[in-house]
Order: sequence, then structure tokens, then C-alpha cells
Amino acid sequence: MGRMPAKRPAGPFTPLDFQLVLLRRMADHNPDLVDDARHELGVSLADMREANRRWQAMLHAPRSRSAAHRYRSVLGTPESVTPRRIGDLACEALLWPVPLWPGLRFEVLALSNGVVWNEWLVRAPGTAGPVLRTLDDLTPWSCTVDEAARAFAPARPLEGTAPTRWGLAFTAPDASGVRQECAAEFTWGLLQRVAVSGRPG
Repeated sequence: MGRMPAKRPAGPFTPLDFQLVLLRRMADHNPDLVDDARHELGVSLADMREANRRWQAMLHAPRSRSAAHRYRSVLGTPESVTPRRIGDLACEALLWPVPLWPGLRFEVLALSNGVVWNEWLVRAPGTAGPVLRTLDDLTPWSCTVDEAARAFAPARPLEGTAPTRWGLAFTAPDASGVRQECAAEFTWGLLQRVAVSGRPG
């Protein structure tokens, strides 16, 4: 019996692969939007799953590089690096473009030792964000965590269901102007869905 051909080594993990990682988590809530995005990128469902598998392998590899170094190796040189202080925490905000969402940037808040404190999608500097006034404006992928929190302040953070997920609780008016209690879910910082309690806020 002939020998099976050796499996070809995988190529480098690219920014395109990373976009597929972002989409993989979002598929749990918005599979149709993710399918449209995959087609726009020209990749298959199998490609997305393989990119996610490789990303998870990198995250859990023994003696893996720091998270900040991993992002630099995958995404290249950041578009910008800005010192930032959050309370007593001094860090750097690294931004990378995300071709799938031209108006957004992937932001990594990294400490001096390479440890990543936060990683998510934010609005690109100088880019106008969405107008958020009512529940009807809160459509999937329409806004980031910060934008929703500012538009419907005061908002209360909620524990996410996974490391890449965040939640916000707030009140927002419906189309009739009645304020409703809401819980919004975000993946990688981008809005996925909003649940309304049915009780006026």
C-alpha cells in the first residue's frame, strides 16, 4: 500500500485569518451576517473553522509569546501606538485596521510586559460613529461597547458569556418614546443583539 502524501504545512497566520477568528465568535449570534462577510472575503466555512482552530492552538501553545507580541506578528506594525492611563494602570493602545469594517479598528491595550489588558473593536479615530437614539438604532454590528454606553448612559457592565464577549445593561426609548430596560451583548466589542425586558425603564 502506498504511503499517504504528507500534509502540507500551513502558511503564516495572516490578517485575513484573524478577521475569520473575529467572525467565528460572531456566528453564534448572527450567522447570516457572518455568511455575507465570508463571501465578501472569498473564504469558505471550512476556512473560518480552520483559522479559529489555529488561533486557539496559538493561544494555548506551551511557552507561547506574549499576547501583544502575538498580535504584532499576526497583524503587523500597528497603525498607531498611543500611551494611555486607565486609573492607576499605564498601558499602550495599539490600533490596527480591519478591512472588513473600514470604519473600525482593532484595539489592544497592552502593559509594558506584553500582557494584554483588553482587546476589541473600536471606532477608527476621526470616523463619525452611528447616531444612537432609540432601540431601532441598535442593530447588529451597528456600534461598539463605548458608543452604546455613551449613547444610553448610565450603562452598567454585565459579565460576558465568553472571554471575547461583553454585556451592557441600560434603558433606551423604543419607537414610541417609552424607555425600556435592555441588555446588549457584544462580541469582540461589536454589538450582536439586544434583549428587552418588557418592563418600562
